[in-house]
Amino acid sequence: MQKLNNYILGKQISGDGDGQILYNAVTGNPIAAATTKGINFEEVLNYGRKNGYALRKMTFHERGLMLRALAIYLRKHLDTFYNISYQTGATKADSWIDIEGGIGNLFANASLRRKLPDTPFCLDGEHHPLGKQNTFMGHHLLVPKEGVAIHINAFNFPVWGMLEKIAVNLLAGMPCVVKPATVTSYLTEAVVKEIIASNILPEGALQLICGSAGNMLDYVTSQDVVTFTGSASTGLQLKSHKKILEENIPFNMEADSLNCIVLADDVEKGSAEWDIFIKEIRKEITVKCGQKCTAIRRIFVPENKIEDVKNDLSKALSQTTIGNPLNDKVRMGSLVGINQRNEVKEQVQKLLASSQIIYGSLDSVSTIDADAEKGAFISPLLLLNENPFTSKEVHEVEAFGPVSTLMPYKNLEEAIELSKLGKGSLVSTIVTTSEKNAEQYVLGAGAYHGRILILNNECAKESTGHGSPLPLLVHGGPGRAGGGEEMGGLRGIKHYMQRVALQGSPSMITAVSKVYMPSAKGNIDKQHPFTKYFEELKIGDQLITERRLITSEDIDKFADISGDHFYAHIADTDFSGTMFERQVAHGYFIMSAAAGLFVDNYKKNPVLLNYGIDELRFTKPVYPGTEIYIRFTCKEKIAQDKKDETDIPKGIVKWLVEMIDDTDELTGIATILTMVAKKNES
Repeated sequence: MQKLNNYILGKQISGDGDGQILYNAVTGNPIAAATTKGINFEEVLNYGRKNGYALRKMTFHERGLMLRALAIYLRKHLDTFYNISYQTGATKADSWIDIEGGIGNLFANASLRRKLPDTPFCLDGEHHPLGKQNTFMGHHLLVPKEGVAIHINAFNFPVWGMLEKIAVNLLAGMPCVVKPATVTSYLTEAVVKEIIASNILPEGALQLICGSAGNMLDYVTSQDVVTFTGSASTGLQLKSHKKILEENIPFNMEADSLNCIVLADDVEKGSAEWDIFIKEIRKEITVKCGQKCTAIRRIFVPENKIEDVKNDLSKALSQTTIGNPLNDKVRMGSLVGINQRNEVKEQVQKLLASSQIIYGSLDSVSTIDADAEKGAFISPLLLLNENPFTSKEVHEVEAFGPVSTLMPYKNLEEAIELSKLGKGSLVSTIVTTSEKNAEQYVLGAGAYHGRILILNNECAKESTGHGSPLPLLVHGGPGRAGGGEEMGGLRGIKHYMQRVALQGSPSMITAVSKVYMPSAKGNIDKQHPFTKYFEELKIGDQLITERRLITSEDIDKFADISGDHFYAHIADTDFSGTMFERQVAHGYFIMSAAAGLFVDNYKKNPVLLNYGIDELRFTKPVYPGTEIYIRFTCKEKIAQDKKDETDIPKGIVKWLVEMIDDTDELTGIATILTMVAKKNES
């Protein structure tokens, strides 16, 4: 039988022995075998660490463009991926979430390059002045770890599970080894095969093992990062590994959890929110045949609405056609394998100790264009538990399939307490039209959930749904859910970088970080900074302007032009009891006057436009008779991509604007952004 390839050590290795046979979840026919027997995992990890240098020396912009190119490349092979995905029991809609959702993660993380510097590292947070004379300061710097990210993934999303993790570690500059769950690893292998063929990633940036992870964790080091997605029990076993503890290795765990949805008492049958509630639950039970770590397992409903919800949910589930995913009429496919079906049934039997089935059957299911026994098919199951506060099983046992339990509550306080009995969840949803209910639930249940969706008719059309983690938001949850977090936009890359606290002079921190620090030495020359092209500008290029006298007439004119006649800007105001001695200049006038001082007037230059102002602060009143001058410094440069062939090559330059009075004290400070042309196309 054909064996899957392990992409390791720069080549394809199929492993020794017969391996584990993998089956088509729909037909039961064998597909391939997977094995890692004979693989030296110490060599695999060392190979990744050694070759990781290529990634680490790339800038965030280069890594981001690499991810974008990879996403575009993979989209050309969608048909291949979809055809293989059907064999996992996934419908086209299920596969879309897995395949195109995974590729979407690459695009989303690629876009983060615009928020990061064109360097291999970045600053984290704000700078901290540590001396009265401004000669000593502190800052935090993030640098890529020099190890390997090891991703141990679950079976339910063989594409998304891999791509959502590697997108982040690659952007951070860290190579990885991916170990997908063996049962669906044939789909992961197909995607990795194309990634390797693309030659877009540096050699060793991505390695794949299809089969057992063996003794790989015996060879991890303090520079490595381990992530795990799967059951809480397996996660705990891995997290407790001797080497993980000894080397203090970051371990990010995303475990299956007993997520819940709450119908608030303000929602009535027949309303738009009622229909949204029913639709959301049906979707979460049937999409991916319920094999989602974020699926709704517990449904909390006001006790006087239990019967109506039971009837409407049963009707909705009865309209779900089950069978061969290749059939256009099918809306729910199969579980990933017979073993998974057996496990789901075992878990349901545990739930039946305190619950009853009110829709579906454990023993039979009607299928279209498929053999229900040869394939891993199962009926959607809706259970009812009438005593949720005294039944522990419903808050502890998860049947990882199309299974959910309906439960009553008396008031929202009870619903919040019931949500907490899951001991930590990835996600919860409350369906409500009441802002008060939403606030009460979020603040009451928030500590026990990684994400909360407030769902109503206002957001339903654009909502990605209860079960959809998003690349720019954290995905994870406390307690049983693993206590970790994935993705999260810029937050996510910090898992794969080392935070270093820097201390030194502003000039030294500027030299290391490539971002100008206040009070650092400036580079002053005869050429005005605005006459320099993007490539010619250096961090620290500085202009000290001439002085301008601020008069009462200036302030009056600005008040008339702007329409801002705030009392403090009017000369004859009685200033007793105010913060001011007398008429004071508008802060925005001082900022405008600053522009008049630092702009290279009348001359056409490489500055294309003013892009905006960040962090504008007015720190000292400016009274008539005060002279001001500006210290204008190139703070940071961010290259931009050309949108098309006709676009002007350019970048964004951040300038530190310090507005200083005749006592040499700051009256205001800001960061302005200009769009500056490049001299060259590249």
